[in-house]
Amino acid sequence: MLSHRAIWDGIDGLARRNGVSVSALAKLAGLDATAFNVSKRVSKDGRERWPSTESISKILEATGESFDSFLTGTGAFLPMTGGFAEAALRTIPLLGLAQAGSGGYFDDAGHPVGHGWDEVALPTPDDSGIYALEISGHSMEPLYREGDRIVVSPTEQVRRGDRVVVKTREGEVMAKILARQSAKQIELHSINPDYEPLFFDIVDVEWMARIIWASQ
Repeated sequence: MLSHRAIWDGIDGLARRNGVSVSALAKLAGLDATAFNVSKRVSKDGRERWPSTESISKILEATGESFDSFLTGTGAFLPMTGGFAEAALRTIPLLGLAQAGSGGYFDDAGHPVGHGWDEVALPTPDDSGIYALEISGHSMEPLYREGDRIVVSPTEQVRRGDRVVVKTREGEVMAKILARQSAKQIELHSINPDYEPLFFDIVDVEWMARIIWASQ
């Protein structure tokens, strides 16, 4: 099972193999030097936090290491011919992002409920509340492309700069970046510069959940 500890151990191991600290590894990848600090691995309320898919992609690109070798280095996967051992995968609920806004699929807190969900086996963290959404549209390209599957946790604390899924009270569900949040309003950005920022009053947002992983 892919655990919180395993992913952070994988980042620590990648830094050691390249003879640098995690701070130097972050800077090498063009990230904030504190991105992988121990203090960033647990939120203020004690919940475990996950590094973003984009940050892992950047350190792999900067070091020239493959994603498969990174996962093998976490100790959470058993390499085998043609991929990873089946035991390393976990089955979680799956729904198309375009379908998610039609109603009846989530409770008020953003947890999956009801019928109509499919299932998908992904190397996901051990979090009983997570689910996967299949991306539609182009607003998050090139980070997420149509057909990619994002893993969402409704229990993770959300902070500025996180990639999130937001459901409005009008029933729209979207994957965005939380650019700003105040007591009255949130500002959401897309990766694709062709899409303008979106602004929503807090009272018009039903729930917001953090994207913790993606499967391309």
